[in-house]
Amino acid sequence: MIRESTSAEFPAIGQLMVEVYSQLEGFPDRQDMPEYYEMLSNVGALTEKSGTKIFVALSSEDVLLGAVVYFANMKDYASGGDDIDIEMASGIRLLAVSDKARGKGVGKSLTNYCIQEAQENGHSQVVLHSTKVMQVAWAMYEAMGFQRSPDLDFELHGFSIYGFRLSIKNG
Repeated sequence: MIRESTSAEFPAIGQLMVEVYSQLEGFPDRQDMPEYYEMLSNVGALTEKSGTKIFVALSSEDVLLGAVVYFANMKDYASGGDDIDIEMASGIRLLAVSDKARGKGVGKSLTNYCIQEAQENGHSQVVLHSTKVMQVAWAMYEAMGFQRSPDLDFELHGFSIYGFRLSIKNG
């Protein structure tokens, strides 16, 4: 089941995100990017911005399988690069899937849920960022129709971040 998270779930979501991102081989660790990991831990704070939501994937036993942050307003996306001022677009950040749920379509389901939300908001595209160390996610995004968008690329602490866009029909 996928739904919008509750504030009571924010600590568990933050913990999941820290676990997932800290286990990525080649991804900067907490010592290299302490402010990033602090943001992951407190991911619920992102929802204080209007139109920003966290969607969760839960098992039938209400176990957290994954989460993603959805931005209806690209001015609040703030991925670490330049401000992104894209009209009629939604953003996706911080997709995380627990070890136990990997390979079961959770990431794709969360991404599709965000695409549906973007359509409901009348947006014509979805924007996200990924890195070379996130090859599973990168391949999933490309298989779902996201196209590389080099104009959205940037460097963060010497780490290359790559932009992607998906054109969608709204309504």
